Amino acid sequence: MTPRKTPSPSDATALGDGQATTSRPRRARSLVGEIVDSLVASIRDGQLQPGEKLPTEADIMARFDVSRTVVREALSKLQASGQVETRHGIGTFVLAATEAGNFRISAGDFATVADVISVLELRISLETEAAGLAAQRRTDDNLGAMEKALQAFHDSIHTDSDAVPPDFQFHMEVARATGNRHFADLMNYLGTMLIPRTRVNTAVSAPEGRLSYLLRINAEHESIYNAIRNRDTEAARAAMRTHLSNSRERLRRGQNAHTMQPQGSA
Repeated sequence: MTPRKTPSPSDATALGDGQATTSRPRRARSLVGEIVDSLVASIRDGQLQPGEKLPTEADIMARFDVSRTVVREALSKLQASGQVETRHGIGTFVLAATEAGNFRISAGDFATVADVISVLELRISLETEAAGLAAQRRTDDNLGAMEKALQAFHDSIHTDSDAVPPDFQFHMEVARATGNRHFADLMNYLGTMLIPRTRVNTAVSAPEGRLSYLLRINAEHESIYNAIRNRDTEAARAAMRTHLSNSRERLRRGQNAHTMQPQGSA
């Protein structure tokens, strides 16, 4: 008796809906991502310009050797991200960046203490997870870069500096240590604006005085570093959450007493 051939993933793709083997869903999801990544790259690189029509569903099916269902799911994901729009009966078109409603945080979004607190709340969510990933994935080079940032912070606070550049650099190095470029890209996008001292005169007006205030921040950074160095995921998350939550609470306590200062005046 001839053994029955087990369909391969490519066989499953060629089968009609409802005939795929149990490997089909995983294969389909992978192909959806492949199509999305390819089209996003074409948009980003300018091969597909705003207002330009995407290839037809049939063209995409032929190019990737997939079913119409897979193509439509990929296009739905692009629509959900605001990068394209489908005009029924006409086709799918690339949206301009401004039309896509891309996420933005500009200097104008730091106009008040409440604005700075709002960004800190976003950072608590993102950077807490980044610290945990950094503890799992960090390399010796990552640790070396964090150590340099810590030393630069320590040196800066003893020279009447606000220590903003090394403060930002430390957080950037934690993001890089995740091994996920999106964390670092977001940190780089925000830049030193995300350090509250660039917008609020917290160091000078701190009850304990400028030096003690900055030394406390330095100690919080060291706790984050030590947890990452020890590959202690939960301790790294806790240390980062504590650090950023402390910053938020310091701002909240002084919200009515502090006045906003021009960027770079702290």
